[in-house]
Amino acid sequence: MNEPKKRALLLAGGGMKVAFQAGVLQVWLDEANISFAHVDGVSGGTFNLAMYCQGMSGSQIADNWRTIPVSLFDDFNWEQYSKLFLAESILTFKRFREHIFPGWGLDWNKIRASQQQATFNVYNFSKQTLEILPPSQMTEDYLVACASIPMWFSPLSIDGSIYLDAVFMTDANIEEAIQRGADEIWVIWTVSQRNEWNAGFIANYFQIIETCANGQLNRMKQRIEQNNAALVSGQRGEFGRHIELKILQHEVSLHYLINLSTDRIKEAVNLGVEKAREWCILEGLSLRPPDLSPQDDMTTLSFTEEMKGYISPGSMPSDRPDFARGFREGSETGHYLMFHLTISIDGVNHFVTNAEHDTQGVVGYIECALLGGNTRMPVEKGAFNLFIDEGDPTTKKMLYRLFFSDQNGQPLTLSGFKSVKESPGIDLWTATNTLYTRIFRGHVGPEDEAQAEVVAFGIISNHFLDFLKQLTTMRTSGPTPTEQANALVEFGTFFLGKLWDVYGQHILSYGPF
Repeated sequence: MNEPKKRALLLAGGGMKVAFQAGVLQVWLDEANISFAHVDGVSGGTFNLAMYCQGMSGSQIADNWRTIPVSLFDDFNWEQYSKLFLAESILTFKRFREHIFPGWGLDWNKIRASQQQATFNVYNFSKQTLEILPPSQMTEDYLVACASIPMWFSPLSIDGSIYLDAVFMTDANIEEAIQRGADEIWVIWTVSQRNEWNAGFIANYFQIIETCANGQLNRMKQRIEQNNAALVSGQRGEFGRHIELKILQHEVSLHYLINLSTDRIKEAVNLGVEKAREWCILEGLSLRPPDLSPQDDMTTLSFTEEMKGYISPGSMPSDRPDFARGFREGSETGHYLMFHLTISIDGVNHFVTNAEHDTQGVVGYIECALLGGNTRMPVEKGAFNLFIDEGDPTTKKMLYRLFFSDQNGQPLTLSGFKSVKESPGIDLWTATNTLYTRIFRGHVGPEDEAQAEVVAFGIISNHFLDFLKQLTTMRTSGPTPTEQANALVEFGTFFLGKLWDVYGQHILSYGPF
């Protein structure tokens, strides 16, 4: 008789990126009702492990991250700066100790009394060894030590030994899970795997961490693959049994430490929820309906946008798109196209912190003699996504989808995207104001575009004077003048932060706001 697999969960490190991990826990623990025989945490992952050991639900853990205060200025270790090169650290854990841990409701008596089979990884520098602590030994000092990476935070002296973050030894202790009998190991991995080397102290420091973490992970993956292959060939293998390693990995657009935006962290949590749900569907796991609590964000923001350009009739191969040819031929034949849209966002915070950054609040009209003669064609339904990424947060897209009908009443779809990425010869203005456009026959959703008939294609853009006019149309509403002003600031901060991800990545990998 086959015995049930023993499943372990590894909460890998990743600094503030583990907010994504909290979103995954909301789905795995609550919506999928997954249980784990053993849970291990390293570095920032130990924060989530502490809440788990206390008995918090996945949703409670996720909500704690969604509401985390992020004023970094309380954490600068000012008194050490006069020591220059002999300073103990750049930052302290003062904010976490005084505000975040109490705000999360961490109760050390409950954590130490936990019956969960769990392990916390911390490095004992005095003895030069990795220590694996059960919940019964955990204290606030040990938890802080688990995440105290050198130079950024001071190591802690506990019972005569110096302790610090174990990240240089391991960022996901797969060996510990195997030693404890795990057959199936689930890892939530947020350490960047972009493999792009940038100059500067801050970039170099975290790239060294990425080197250690990813290198160790890949080494363990190789050992497991060799073990499993040996078993298939009739040998015992290193671990003596088949080990299944499942890794949910995603590039999270948060810097490991430097963040000034609660919205960014909340967005990372919500992204974790989205990716975990996708994971469960692929794994064939059933999910209970999520708890969709009513939105209490009563703010709105709207603006008007006009874009103009040229399209050419005919089809365009999806695997060899040539929007420039459509624009060139359209301008030669006078096939002009423009749209005038009012885009409305209900719930600015929800828009900013939702991973899709989408709104269905799009109304307006399209003018194009090729399609509608001299009449304006009303937008019957519209959708807009702002600054979404498709796996790499340093490349963003803005998506437009407009359903309308031609002069004969036949349904059509305008599908367009702006591609915002750092590329030679393409400046910020061009990237954010060039819409690569296709017209499909019928009302076509994104999932059906590959099979849909292309009626016309080309490029339309937002001219500078039109952009200045667009700025004057921006309006906000809310219960109070303060909330209205905050909504505008929140949207503007979000906009600039996403541009930083693309154009400021060599200074700091992801925007701090």
